[in-house]
Amino acid sequence: MAEIAEHSNSHLAVRRSWAELFRKEDWWAIWIGLALVAVAIVLFASGGSIKWIAVAPQKWTHVSDAVAQLRQHAAQYAALFLLWAVSLGIGTAAFGIRLSRFLPAFLVLYVATGAIYFLGLWDRSAHYNLEPPLVALALGLLVSNTVGVPRWLEPGLRVEFYIKTGIVLLGAGLPLTLIAWAGPVAIVQAAIVSLVTFGVIYFSGIRLGLDRRLAATLGTGGAVCGVSGAIAIGGAVGAKKEQVSIAISLVVVWAIVMIFVLPLAARSLHLSTGVAGAWIGTSEFADAAGLAAAQTYGGYAGNVPGIAGNADGAVSAFTLMKVIGRDVWIGVWAFVLSLIATTRWERTQVQGKSDAGEIWRRFPKFILGFLIASAVVTLVSKGYDYAQYKQAVLPGLVAPLQGLRTWAFTFAFLSIGLTTRLREFVSVGARPFYAFTLGVAVNVLLGFVLSTQVFNDFWNRLGQ
Repeated sequence: MAEIAEHSNSHLAVRRSWAELFRKEDWWAIWIGLALVAVAIVLFASGGSIKWIAVAPQKWTHVSDAVAQLRQHAAQYAALFLLWAVSLGIGTAAFGIRLSRFLPAFLVLYVATGAIYFLGLWDRSAHYNLEPPLVALALGLLVSNTVGVPRWLEPGLRVEFYIKTGIVLLGAGLPLTLIAWAGPVAIVQAAIVSLVTFGVIYFSGIRLGLDRRLAATLGTGGAVCGVSGAIAIGGAVGAKKEQVSIAISLVVVWAIVMIFVLPLAARSLHLSTGVAGAWIGTSEFADAAGLAAAQTYGGYAGNVPGIAGNADGAVSAFTLMKVIGRDVWIGVWAFVLSLIATTRWERTQVQGKSDAGEIWRRFPKFILGFLIASAVVTLVSKGYDYAQYKQAVLPGLVAPLQGLRTWAFTFAFLSIGLTTRLREFVSVGARPFYAFTLGVAVNVLLGFVLSTQVFNDFWNRLGQ
């Protein structure tokens, strides 16, 4: 009888495992994300692209420019809404939310996200690094903490579903071939900075009494890729939505500060463009902010006495160090920290030690989607050098998927803002700021030493 019962329980467990493939957010995020990647690859291989439906606003200066963009691409925005509504709607229906409740709420969310996306591409917003996810968070917080959110809108505020789908799409933008293109110097420097900065922020956060998930999210936001890193790790370790929001806010605040501080400091020290670009790439926290700082410094070449190198040297060194060298660490940190969170942080006194089945049950499956997307685009990129990748693969395949990722992240952060009360931020206090700021100081100093002393010759040659 015991054997029969054991066999029956095993059979039931297998059936439940198969059922989870179509009932859990993690799996639906994988199906949606990888389906979009697959369609994009098929079209790219046949000479086409998903650019038409992966529409996104472009930079604009006057309101009339934005209105003209919207009119010109109205059909594309309508098609994109249908794409998201159908794919996300099927997913939400699978885990118990009626389409009749989800679709009206999602329509409002989509329109608001579109407006925020346009606002984020205003030329002045871009200058201050007001990325769409941050604008969405701020607007959502304003609404939820003043007039409030109507109940009929709640079915569309699927925070984790949007984040997980966006993280799967994030993997498509980080093919493993980037590591080879970066070269050993950029990878070694990025590894040193990533490990040290994460360690400083994480362990100082723990000493200050922060939750381990918040400390890990803060650490990765400072050590790797700013906004995207914080979002990815927050999802991987199961951080609360307000914890991810705190990390994003600190990343953006310091990224804005560094836009001005790093070029001015490098200029006062008369660093060459290559060395300055590497320092900016090592010390900045967001790609957009770092690019602005590197472009600013590149403009000094030939115009400010004592600054050697060509104008493109700063941007080239920054791209090699930050966009390639540091950003590829997202996948590493996401995978490692998700395992640590599953096997160590979620253990209870009763469980003692988690077995393999328990680890798999708790493991955030969407991380697998991220890794698969990265691996698939890696195979597509095989045979291209970096220049060919930027000329063909990036605009035809990767950039449209990055645009869809931004939509998903903006859905998520507008939803976070609309479901968060400011008292949840206040309860944490200033401790996250102290931990992150300590990491900023270490990051900047370490980046300076590595760029100007340890690897100075390499970055100087690159900037010539």
